[in-house]
Amino acid sequence: MLRSALRSAEWRSRTYLPHFDQPGSVQMITFRLADSLPVEVVAQLLRDYPRPDDPRRRQRFQDLLDAGHGACFLNRPAVAGLVQHALLHFDGDRYRLVAWVIMPNHVHVLVELMTGQSLAAVIHSWKSFTASQANRLLGRTGPFWQREYFDRAIRDERHLAASVNYIVGNPVTAGFVTAPGDWRFSSAGEHRLG
Repeated sequence: MLRSALRSAEWRSRTYLPHFDQPGSVQMITFRLADSLPVEVVAQLLRDYPRPDDPRRRQRFQDLLDAGHGACFLNRPAVAGLVQHALLHFDGDRYRLVAWVIMPNHVHVLVELMTGQSLAAVIHSWKSFTASQANRLLGRTGPFWQREYFDRAIRDERHLAASVNYIVGNPVTAGFVTAPGDWRFSSAGEHRLG
């Protein structure tokens, strides 16, 4: 299933990042808060690792996110809860969630798109709804999410298993909990909303 979806890939680019958009494909998505990484830190990262496909660049980027830069609005249970609710709302209808985690300043989602759905539209619905609701909840205005998101197509079953482990293990790796199921806003525990 994964290989046939990759062969009929549709690529697009809205700004500087190319995005893979193919219903039936499984993808790992990362989107982050607008202030999650200081501009000078991102600039240095791009200078140090100019190739976007460099795995060291990806790892360094994830390490920086886990360092907890910015206001970390997703640390607030009410804000994390509304993001989790948005992710779960159309699960099984527009997409199938495989795994997710809501970290203090970013979100990882492993998702399979349903036929007729576009990745850009699904992510836009998550981000626009949650930005509006979170800003209202926090009594603030302005950008909530970083404009772009990162997506990575899952190549095979081994890559799928590694991605699930990475996502549910992210709070452990960041030192927030000792077991994945202890993190409240994650697919690792029994925290699904009714």
